[in-house]
Amino acid sequence: METTYVMIKPDGVQRGLVGEVIGRLEAKGLRLDALHFRTPSEEMAKQHYGVHSERPFFSKLVNFITSGPVVAMAWTGKDAISVVRTLVGGTNPVEAKPGTIRGDLAIDVGRNVIHASDGPETAEYELGLWFPEGVVTWTQTRTNHIYE
Repeated sequence: METTYVMIKPDGVQRGLVGEVIGRLEAKGLRLDALHFRTPSEEMAKQHYGVHSERPFFSKLVNFITSGPVVAMAWTGKDAISVVRTLVGGTNPVEAKPGTIRGDLAIDVGRNVIHASDGPETAEYELGLWFPEGVVTWTQTRTNHIYE
């Protein structure tokens, strides 16, 4: 089992897509282990997107992610990182496949609804940043109906 970080960005929250996104992740069989609803501080946003600090769009990205509340989550499941990335779709919604969150729910790369960790190291960093107290680990009774 693997745990990954997922964030519904301010555009997804403002558009009322929180239930839709959570529903897709749950329907796939992933387990929700942590959830925060909050507006990130500028410091938190800069830490989260620090890998992009030298890019020209960095300040615009920080301003956007701090413009309103986000839903920060930890999701667990078999190969959770790659499963979530597949569900999320490509960064550019115009190129994202139909059936993915971005392919179905977004049009503009700067308002693409969702962020998801892209690898184990990133997931560990982002989970530690957003959930320093840790996440809830629990046993889902439906697990034997999802995995062999």
